[in-house]
Order: sequence, then C-alpha cells, then structure tokens
Amino acid sequence: MEIVVRPSGLLICGALRVRCALGRAGIVLDKREGDGATPAGAFALRRVLYRADRRPRPPTRLPVRALSPRDGWCDDPGHPAYNRPVRLPFAGGCERLWRHDGRYDLIAVLGHNDDPVRAGEGSAVFLHVAAPGFAPTAGCVAVTAPDLLRLLRRAGPETRLRIAAPGAGGRGPRD
Repeated sequence: MEIVVRPSGLLICGALRVRCALGRAGIVLDKREGDGATPAGAFALRRVLYRADRRPRPPTRLPVRALSPRDGWCDDPGHPAYNRPVRLPFAGGCERLWRHDGRYDLIAVLGHNDDPVRAGEGSAVFLHVAAPGFAPTAGCVAVTAPDLLRLLRRAGPETRLRIAAPGAGGRGPRD
C-alpha cells in the first residue's frame, strides 16, 4: 500500500483523500534537524505508538506498543541515541512522547534517517494526530485521529508513505 502526501496538504491512499498538516517550512529534499520542514521521500511505517490511557490498541498489521510517561525520542545530533526512542529522564536533548495536547496519542513512526542514522539529518519524523485547525508541525505529517486510524487499519510492513517534493510531480490537477 502507498500513501501519498502532496505539498498542497493532501494525503491520498486509494480512494481516501484527506487534509494533512505538514512542517511549518514545507517539504524539502535536504532535511536538517530543527529546520521545521517535512522531508521528501518514500518512507516505511516502522511501528505504531499509542496512549493506552486514552484509546484502545489500534488495529493494524504494524508492530504496536503502548507509550508510557517515560518515553522520549532523541533529537540531539551529538548523542549516540540520535533519532532513536529513549527513556526519560535522558541526558541528551529529546522530545517527550507523552504529551497532553493529544497529538501523540497515536503515532506511526516513519523510517526517515534511521537506516543508517546520520547526525543532523532529522529526527522524530512521524505520522501523527493533527492539531486543531491543522496547525503546521515541526516536520511531521499529521491527520485527524479518525483518518489516521483508517490508514493504520490498512497498513502493514509493505506500506510506504511517499512525501512528494514541490515541483517534482507532487501536485495533481485537483490539489
């Protein structure tokens, strides 16, 4: 299965066409840590993380793990755990995955900069729940929780999320 994200903020998966939020700096070919951009490319969905205190285990063929308040994601390019999950407290810079705003209640971890990890080329790039009004992300792709659940129900190890770069054939006639 392929999920396509267009620069216009449209996510397409088969007949499903839904709005999505992207990084505040748009889509880029050369992702850098902290640039606020969503990376262009085709990425596997590695696993799903979710808040078991807020929602049931999502139905999917992807590996699934419940989050805990001690879960984080290293965003420190100088740390050996860069772009990897970590346990809090953590000595390096990291993002907390246990958030109060609901955006990380359901996360699909994208295979961006993870095989191999290259320091400074972006971390914690996820498909997650959108903020109210589809406010821009720090570099992720975000959709409504019901839309994310629809996608995850169909997703499996073969699924790829393709983020089209502006000007690279990423726009269709009806975007």
